[in-house]
Amino acid sequence: MISWLLLFTWCFFPNKATHTLKVQVSGCPSDKGYANVALFNSSSAFPSYGKQYKGTIVTVKDGNCLVSFSDLPAGTYAVAVFHDENGNQKLDKNLFGAPTEAYGFSRNARGTFSAPSFEECQVSLSNDRQINITVK
Repeated sequence: MISWLLLFTWCFFPNKATHTLKVQVSGCPSDKGYANVALFNSSSAFPSYGKQYKGTIVTVKDGNCLVSFSDLPAGTYAVAVFHDENGNQKLDKNLFGAPTEAYGFSRNARGTFSAPSFEECQVSLSNDRQINITVK
């Protein structure tokens, strides 16, 4: 009887492994405002804030913060971060459209005249992992 119950449970409720991605952010120019950290699981939304798979806003201490995204299925992800120093919940830009607040991406990818692509920033997640992003 117990073996049938275990077989039923295994067939209809498979154990889907999930993982945790920790993101260590450094380089924030001050402790004012917040760090907005967005996790993307597809290139179609990247790096548009508000279209992320998961996101969080955290305080900055000594120019650093640590964010943990849990219960993630194995797959490919990209992270975008900006230091919202004035707390207005957006990445401020100058007259020419260049960011005036510090920002960064996973793999510390940097675009020349625009944000880097999802592929340039992608990280594979098949177990728990920590990445480091330096904002500039």
